[in-house]
Amino acid sequence: MEDEFPKKRNIRPTEKSNLPIVTLLVLVVLVLAMLYVGYEYISDSSSNSEELTSVVVDSTAEAAAAEPITDEPAAEPIKSDEDTETEKPKEAEKDEPKKEEKPAISAASIGGEQITHTVKSGETFSSIASRYNLKTETLQGLNSSVSEIKSGVTKLKVQVKAVHTVGPGDILRVVAGKYGVTKEAIMKANGKSKDISERGEKLIIPFPDRK
Repeated sequence: MEDEFPKKRNIRPTEKSNLPIVTLLVLVVLVLAMLYVGYEYISDSSSNSEELTSVVVDSTAEAAAAEPITDEPAAEPIKSDEDTETEKPKEAEKDEPKKEEKPAISAASIGGEQITHTVKSGETFSSIASRYNLKTETLQGLNSSVSEIKSGVTKLKVQVKAVHTVGPGDILRVVAGKYGVTKEAIMKANGKSKDISERGEKLIIPFPDRK
């Protein structure tokens, strides 16, 4: 005989778990976070590209503004009065002919003895050179520092063959024969108009050939 009241079977207690809800919330949070990060990245990249574009455009515009292109020729710099004054002497120097420099001649290259001649009225380099049987160039070379001669002031260096002191019996013809020159050359060098010489007188003996 079966029991009137049958025994109840052991029923498994139902367990309530919150794990699926938590997992879902975490996934939702992660998705939101990823969306937020992606939005920030996209917005930053777009802003950076705009800045670069603006910088390139601005630099190009500045460069174009700094160097304007014109067909007009560049204006010449205005010269001051000082510049024109400094240029004038240069032009004057070009126009002026260069003065010929007299080549210096040494007394040793000619030989003989050197005397000093004081310039007299009316005398020139040419007349003085002819008096002592010298070339004009030779006399000027001996006096290269002298550019202008003045009567009674200028003293010129002159090369002669010798200076002879007149002794007993020294007439001009004898003295001329002794040095191999003409009597007339001695008279001309000493400014004599007569064939006369005095004892003790110093006679200038010019070169027999023009130096």
